[in-house]
Amino acid sequence: MNTVIYSNSGYQELTVDGMLHSKRMIYIEGEINDAMAVKVSKEISQLTLEDATEPVKIFINSGGGSIDAGMVIYDIIQSAPMPIKTYCLGRAYSMAAVLFCCGGHGRYLLPHSKVMIHEPLIPYGAGGKTSSVQTIADDLKKTKEEMVEILSKHTGQTKRKLRRITLNDAFFKGEEAVKFGLADKVIGFAEMMEA
Repeated sequence: MNTVIYSNSGYQELTVDGMLHSKRMIYIEGEINDAMAVKVSKEISQLTLEDATEPVKIFINSGGGSIDAGMVIYDIIQSAPMPIKTYCLGRAYSMAAVLFCCGGHGRYLLPHSKVMIHEPLIPYGAGGKTSSVQTIADDLKKTKEEMVEILSKHTGQTKRKLRRITLNDAFFKGEEAVKFGLADKVIGFAEMMEA
C-alpha cells in the first residue's frame, strides 16, 4: 500500500511502511524470527544515524517467536542512545511481551490489548543422543532463568513470583498489565499517534 506526501520538492509516493519509518515508527508484527531481528536492527541503526536523540516508537502485535532473535532486538532497545517507547496493538505474547515491557521510556497498550508471559518452550523437536537431550534441557533452564531475570527487572515483580506465574500461560489485559508492571498506561489510539 502506498501513500502520497507533499514536501518542498513536490509530491512524492511512499509506501506506508516508509512513511511510518520516516516518522520514527517501527512495527514488530507476526513471528519474531531472524529476519524480523535484522529488519528491526537496520531500522533502529538508520534512525540512530539520522538523529540519536529523537524518540522512536515501536508498535508490537506479535504472538512471540524465537528467543535468540528476540534477544537481539531486546539488546538494541536497551542500549540504543535515543528514548524508545513501546506500544502493544492487540497482543504481545511470549518473547513479544519481553520486548514490549522493556521499553524504558514508556510502555503503552490499548484497552483490549493482551500481554502473555510464560516459561520458554522447546524450540525444536528434542531427539538424538541422551547427552544432547540433557544439553537442551540445561540450556532451557538457563534461558528460563534469564527471562525471569529480565521480567523481574522490567516489572518489579520478584523472581520467585515470576517463576511460579510463568509455569502456565499468564494473560494480562489492559489495566491488569499495568498493575502487574508489564505496562505503564492504557491509552487510546489517538494518544499513540501523538508526537
